[in-house]
Amino acid sequence: MEMLAMKLLSVLLFATCYVSLAFTDGLLPNGDFEKGPNSSQQKGTVVTDRHGIPNWELSGYVEYIKSGQKQGDMLLVVPEGAHAVRLGNEASIKQKVKVTNGMYYSITFSAARTCAQEEQLNVSVAPDSGVLPMQTLYSSSGWDSYAWAFQADYPEVEILIHNPGVEDDAACGPLIDAIAMRTLYPPRATNKNLLKNGDFEEGPYVIPNTTWGVLVPPNIEDDHSPLPGWMVESLKAVNYIDSHHFAVPQGKRAVELVAGKESAIAQVARTVPGKVYSLTFAVGDASNACQGSMIVEAYAGRASLKVPYESQGKGGSKRAVLRFTAVSTRTRVVFFSTYYTMKSDASLCGPVIDDVKLLSVRSPRRS
Repeated sequence: MEMLAMKLLSVLLFATCYVSLAFTDGLLPNGDFEKGPNSSQQKGTVVTDRHGIPNWELSGYVEYIKSGQKQGDMLLVVPEGAHAVRLGNEASIKQKVKVTNGMYYSITFSAARTCAQEEQLNVSVAPDSGVLPMQTLYSSSGWDSYAWAFQADYPEVEILIHNPGVEDDAACGPLIDAIAMRTLYPPRATNKNLLKNGDFEEGPYVIPNTTWGVLVPPNIEDDHSPLPGWMVESLKAVNYIDSHHFAVPQGKRAVELVAGKESAIAQVARTVPGKVYSLTFAVGDASNACQGSMIVEAYAGRASLKVPYESQGKGGSKRAVLRFTAVSTRTRVVFFSTYYTMKSDASLCGPVIDDVKLLSVRSPRRS
């Protein structure tokens, strides 16, 4: 009996050790690239050994960049720590991560353009992949953080970030830093809210010590959205923000519509034709010096509402209600900003939306 107890204890300890090795939210191992190659694995800034950067496997022209390093007249700045990598033509980095089969995950990383204006990145976790455009710079720092999501089909996955660019200068390519991951728990619609994730609390990992939020790229569908429940139905990204760095109307997270009508989010909810529904939401500003007259446009089926908001750029919010009668079993709810808004440093910004709820209401009795 004592031997059996000892064996059970050993099994439990082994299981505990195994779980501790699995992924936890935050930076990937050496995701900030602070551990770099030794001198024998480099030629100048180029890493010559495919395993030269601990925890990563490299392919192609990959440079190890120090903060403050110069490229011509340009000073290269690193957002997290003192080091980053640059991916040249057709270069890539990849890392294997233990995950839970069937779970959803969001990858966050910071990137900056260096030479080309039309740079883009391919992010993949087999069998899923996505192309993240980098033509638009949203922050004034030169760096933006991006999110991309996937569903794990295996207990171990390989995260790959690849620069598909073909430039005259092989060294041209984006800088990459601060690669992190967060487990997503997609919420469901309930009798208290027919919309999923209406408070935006489920979303990508926000990198500490960064002040620009996380961009959810354009043309993101619901199946693998880093903002569970929501689709980005626009040509530009939306900005995911948290209460540690910004003013948020409710809870800890919200969405900033940073590119006017080109920055929209949408969700399809189940409705009953002929029933009356109430769509309520908060409109505000992120306390990020985004000032001026703003308007958020909300659409639900055939109904619409424009909500004006005068921003002083110091935080604050107001609530709005859109009542409508459903005409279909599925109603598309859409939000976007009427105007483009910029801060004094020329970075894009816009109104914040949060605490979005959709509920059926009793139709008024006929006399």
